[in-house]
Amino acid sequence: MLDLDRILKIVGRKQLISIVESTRAKIALWTGAVSAGKTIASLLAFVIAVQAAPRHGVIIMCGKTLQTIERNLIEPLQSSELFGPIAAEVHHTRGSTTAVIMGRTVHLIGAANVLAEDKIRGLTVSLAYVDEATLMPRGFWMMLLSRLRVPGARLLATTNPDGPAHWLRKDFILRAGEVNLAHWHFGLEDNPSLTEDYKRDLVAQYVGLWHRRFIAGEWCLAEGAVYEMWHERMIVDELPQIRHWIGVGVDHGTTNAFSAHILGLGLDNRLYLTHEYRYDSRVSRHKLTNPEYSERLRGWLADAEREDGARPDWIYVDPAAADFSLQLFRDGVLNVANAVNDVLPGIRTLSGLMATDRFRVVRACKGFTDEVPGYSWDDKAAQKGEDKPVKVDDHSLDDTRYVVHSTEHLWRPALHVPIAA
Repeated sequence: MLDLDRILKIVGRKQLISIVESTRAKIALWTGAVSAGKTIASLLAFVIAVQAAPRHGVIIMCGKTLQTIERNLIEPLQSSELFGPIAAEVHHTRGSTTAVIMGRTVHLIGAANVLAEDKIRGLTVSLAYVDEATLMPRGFWMMLLSRLRVPGARLLATTNPDGPAHWLRKDFILRAGEVNLAHWHFGLEDNPSLTEDYKRDLVAQYVGLWHRRFIAGEWCLAEGAVYEMWHERMIVDELPQIRHWIGVGVDHGTTNAFSAHILGLGLDNRLYLTHEYRYDSRVSRHKLTNPEYSERLRGWLADAEREDGARPDWIYVDPAAADFSLQLFRDGVLNVANAVNDVLPGIRTLSGLMATDRFRVVRACKGFTDEVPGYSWDDKAAQKGEDKPVKVDDHSLDDTRYVVHSTEHLWRPALHVPIAA
């Protein structure tokens, strides 16, 4: 079933060694840069392990959500280009919490928070695979280890590096011999399938903290400016010609500032923040209600459409402000959606746009241009192993992150087109 010639085409020598050596430890961990071959190597090791797993006990695959498991693990396994005849032995119906791999039932478990512990409490696990282990709650990881209670039970996992104080590094990688863990670290140069053009583009997209962790593969602190790649050359004085009004991001505030921005895709294949609405009750000394905010936001959007033809597809609101979304709906605004509020992935998305010269801000968006230079990582949180920006003067940055990250599926194809002069 495993074609050695095919395997040698998709993995390098280092990955092949890791697959062989992974059978010698209870915990096998693949870490390093993005696209370095960690997932393919670990999935090949998993397929081998499935066939040898003890019959007593269940086999599970874990990720942050069921959707990430399907995207990151099941879909690659079903690719005949990658896995050849193995792909025909991987059966899964999208949305189902089980798959059949090499004739064995595999349970797919999302572990987004500590409540996920209950999903595996009481199980006897003969084999487990964990995608992006640093994103797992520590309690879930420890519970999972306690479920590996049959002879020969094993855990395979992958991850990109995080902060040096992360529990996975402190309690497991640095204590590998004590906890029966085998660990391999990979860089882009270890993946023979990557072209030089692809590697060059990848390096350009990841900057600052993300470059150190996801390209260099370092376990490093989040420190300094969050958007260290920001430059005033990204500010433009006039509204460019927009070919697609993509969306609006809204950060709702009652005591704190209320902020909104319109995002458009220019004819030059760059994203632009084009219009800004901002109301700060601390400055005006008067708090507004949701109906008042709704009226003002709708008026602002009407002005933008009348003056510049701006008619955004969707309005993305902070999911914590469900009451305001409901107010907009009551007022006849039907194109409202919950923003994707994954802070670090959202910051990474916006950082990549800045770094690749794909992002511009009209000078009138003063809230954004005032906030972005001073937006910094929280040093105290970093010392505790947490990556958090300092929550001060970030309302414009938050709403921008909402609309940029939530609409990636709409604007991402344009990034494959060269920037127009």
